[in-house]
Amino acid sequence: MSHEEEVLGRAYDHRLMRRLLAYLKPYRWQVVFAVVVVLGDALVGLAGPYLTKEAIDNGIRHRDLAFLDHVAVLYLCVLAIGFGLGYLENQIMQRVGQHIMLDLRLALFRHLQRLPISFYDRTPIGRLMTRVTNDVDVLNELFTAGVVATVGDVFALVGIVVAMIHLNVELLAVAFSVLPLIFLVTLTFRSRVRRSFRDIRTRLARLNAFLNENLTGMGTVQILNREPRNLEEFRSINAGHRDANLQATFYNAVFFPALELVGALAVSLIVWYGGRQVMWTGITLGTLVAFIQYTQRFFRPISDLSEKYNILQQAMASSERIFDLLDTPVDPAAPVEEPGHPAPPAAARPHAPADPPSSLAPLRAETPRRDGASGRLEGRVEVDRVWFAYRGEDWVLRDVSLVVEPGEKVALVGATGSGKTTIASLLLRFYEPQRGVIRVDGRPLAEWDAGDLRRRIGLVLQDVFLFSGTVESNLRLGDPGLSRAALERAAREVHAHDFIMRLPGGYDAVVRERGATLSGGQKQLLAFARALARDPEVLILDEATSSVDTHTEGLIQAALERLMRGRTSFVIAHRLSTIQHANRIVVLHHGRVRETGTHAELLALGGIYTRLYQLQYLGGRSLGERRAPSGRVEPEVSPTEPASNAAVLDSRLNLA
Repeated sequence: MSHEEEVLGRAYDHRLMRRLLAYLKPYRWQVVFAVVVVLGDALVGLAGPYLTKEAIDNGIRHRDLAFLDHVAVLYLCVLAIGFGLGYLENQIMQRVGQHIMLDLRLALFRHLQRLPISFYDRTPIGRLMTRVTNDVDVLNELFTAGVVATVGDVFALVGIVVAMIHLNVELLAVAFSVLPLIFLVTLTFRSRVRRSFRDIRTRLARLNAFLNENLTGMGTVQILNREPRNLEEFRSINAGHRDANLQATFYNAVFFPALELVGALAVSLIVWYGGRQVMWTGITLGTLVAFIQYTQRFFRPISDLSEKYNILQQAMASSERIFDLLDTPVDPAAPVEEPGHPAPPAAARPHAPADPPSSLAPLRAETPRRDGASGRLEGRVEVDRVWFAYRGEDWVLRDVSLVVEPGEKVALVGATGSGKTTIASLLLRFYEPQRGVIRVDGRPLAEWDAGDLRRRIGLVLQDVFLFSGTVESNLRLGDPGLSRAALERAAREVHAHDFIMRLPGGYDAVVRERGATLSGGQKQLLAFARALARDPEVLILDEATSSVDTHTEGLIQAALERLMRGRTSFVIAHRLSTIQHANRIVVLHHGRVRETGTHAELLALGGIYTRLYQLQYLGGRSLGERRAPSGRVEPEVSPTEPASNAAVLDSRLNLA
């Protein structure tokens, strides 16, 4: 796993900061009000030492109890006003920060949905989780405790310096004599703290990636008895994250006390020098006490600014990764429509189909949509000299050409890695071919809006993904136009209705994450119903009956024969019993189309398909021969025998 977040960038990047501050723009008036509040709070904070000076010099010194009472009341008022202003500023910026986090996470999730599938092939999901959760939290701290508070700290510093100048310039020079030490301490720890924060984010990304991968594959972990080994790996990763945090804690534990030590040194110098001024040159004791308080308050904003600098460093590291993700080019085929934002008219989109979107809507009534109404696909698919590779020139498809006529049922067979599923992925525009072109109804895929095209294609995969929710929500998938009656009709067609009604709640039964409470066959039946509920013009079935028993598969096959009638269908299967009645069987081998024909034609040809058939049903023996238990050879072919292990078939076919 590569970790691009380990690359160190600049501690402050004005380009990134401009992009971050752009998220404040919708809330600029709240921020302006918060700035006014924090400036008022800083100004009120300056009154405390001055009131202390007046109480000592004009109250205590002259034994004026009335004046002392007056000053005490004013001091309490100042404290109350400061408390109120601090509360108001905190509330405003916390609300702004939460809204900005909402906006950022929405932007990230919207962008993640439009990234190409190839991006997820190479990026660990745990790392993306870190971007959307932890990195956004870091930016929230910048907005809530960084931007506005920094303005207040700077204003407080300026105000304190002005007050100290007004009180005594000599004491100001004494206090500022320790500033070189502050710069030395800051420069010493700045780079170390920055590296420490980067290390924390990197190790957190590794931790999340490891957890996501291992929790998702817990079944495999337990089957292979990898628990001890995985525990050791997790212990190592977890310990690295702990050590990185302890390192950052060490730097903070040294840095901030060092600043306090420098501040205490400044106070001791003021006491030493100012005490002599009180005794020899006539400055008042109240002036000395007020100056000491101002000095202590002077180093507090400096400490706060140092902490804000640490927050800024973390925010720069997080924003660098967030904007790197947001700058990742989106899939050119990604649909442009967003909820609440109507898509532009077809004429304004250069690659949009000419038909209006309303004519492409799925079936919403009980009447089947095989009426040839305008806006429907004819279903003619043409693969024209297509070359495709997932990486470099490691070609998965090599000069593949194929024409599928409207309503034709075509089966794709071949060994694992021969390119069967890749053709389906290209048709759905999950990837783009490096050479050649795929056309639907005579139009290249690049000229189709991917959202419109995918709405017309029904897809059922071997590995069915179900979301947390209910059975109905997984069939509907957020499409409010699909009625319950349409969903039930689709479920009945694939014989899923009976088992759904046996679930507690029927169509309202709870579905856990990834359909954990359902069997593999039940999940595939739901996938069939989900695809067919939209009455697609094109069906793609990728090993879609591999997880159902023989009886259920027979029921599905009978339903599919009716459902595929009039639809262009691609059936990808290892079990040849599922595709023997296809109009045409296309045999792929090492990324090329090697044989094409019906089941009978290919058997008569005696090529790759015949070899695959022999391996699957006859144990490698010749067609027309089968050895009986007694040892004699019988001419028999039984297409209903169970398939042998797919991996063995693939290896034998590749050797062939």
